[in-house]
Amino acid sequence: MAKTPLDRIASLGEEVLGKAAQNATAHKLVQGAMQLRERVDDLSKRVRGLEQMEKRIDKLEKRLAKLEGTTKKTSGAAKKTSTAAKKTTDEKTTDES
Repeated sequence: MAKTPLDRIASLGEEVLGKAAQNATAHKLVQGAMQLRERVDDLSKRVRGLEQMEKRIDKLEKRLAKLEGTTKKTSGAAKKTSTAAKKTTDEKTTDES
């Protein structure tokens, strides 16, 4: 049976891979590439986790801004009340003198 050009290329590719597997330098290169792929996968998972955390932080910051906005109004009213109380106390002191 005659080999087609595609069969010849496939067998050459298998030979090259076989020789590369026996070569120590090529073996180290393949190991390094596999480790790099694993590290990239791990980093991409972490980045996705960070994006979710950023979204949660944004929501919390918005809630905090709303709370601080109502707190500032309350504290401003409290300041006005304390100032009015001081004026009343000062007026009583000067009237009694």
